Amino acid sequence: MQHDASQHLWSPFATEKWSLITSLDDYSRKLLFADFFLHETTWAHLYAAQILMQTYGVPVRYYVDNLRVFRFITHNQSVYLTQDWQTDDADPRWRQVLRGLGVDVTYALSPQAKGKVERPYRWLQDRIVRTRALEHITTLDDARSVLRDELARYNQHQVHSTTHQIPDIRFAEAQASGHSLFRPFVLPKPYQSPQDIFCLQTMRVVNSYRCMSLFGQDILIPNVPPRVEVEIHLVPNFPKQLIEARVWWSGKMVHLFNLPMALAKAVHF
Repeated sequence: MQHDASQHLWSPFATEKWSLITSLDDYSRKLLFADFFLHETTWAHLYAAQILMQTYGVPVRYYVDNLRVFRFITHNQSVYLTQDWQTDDADPRWRQVLRGLGVDVTYALSPQAKGKVERPYRWLQDRIVRTRALEHITTLDDARSVLRDELARYNQHQVHSTTHQIPDIRFAEAQASGHSLFRPFVLPKPYQSPQDIFCLQTMRVVNSYRCMSLFGQDILIPNVPPRVEVEIHLVPNFPKQLIEARVWWSGKMVHLFNLPMALAKAVHF
């Protein structure tokens, strides 16, 4: 699975650039995921992986660049800073999720090495920007409508110049013949919801009064002993501008609550 993003002024009438995140099947060249986001964040890439895996299954491997969302990289040592952790000594949240699902990650060392997923951005930028200019599109929702039409044309009708097949047909033939490497998406135990996998995660210690602090708020956590560490799984709900917090301890979810997204000013969802 070749995965990348392109930040571009996708409409000449828009007031800001948007990020187009795409996932391309290496064998069939089918674009399995493509959507616009206001910002390229960890959550945006987690959401892309969730939609892809729940729709098509779990791929063997992701091929990505060295963006901080995908990989922890340290730079050269200096006389002013001592770095105890080296490259890949820690995993960003995106890679933790893929490891938990048994998906390998390979990193490209240059933009040229990701030619298969970079190439579609050329014609997408050309066709989508032209269409939006003609239709005077300014909103993200209208832009998504144009993107869906382009994806349908490319996946279902265009003969690929390398494979000489339509991507949809090539992808379906691989599945029908048993040669596809995708496997069904199954939640790892003990989780019972995809929201506990595709989420941002943090840890907190419950105090003697069974309370913890999150985004400056003191929150009572029932059903746990005092002074234990709990996992907090955070899932943003953008339409309602809420953050759903799912509290896990000792292998089970013990509490669920929502907070206004405005409280999480330090978190870039």
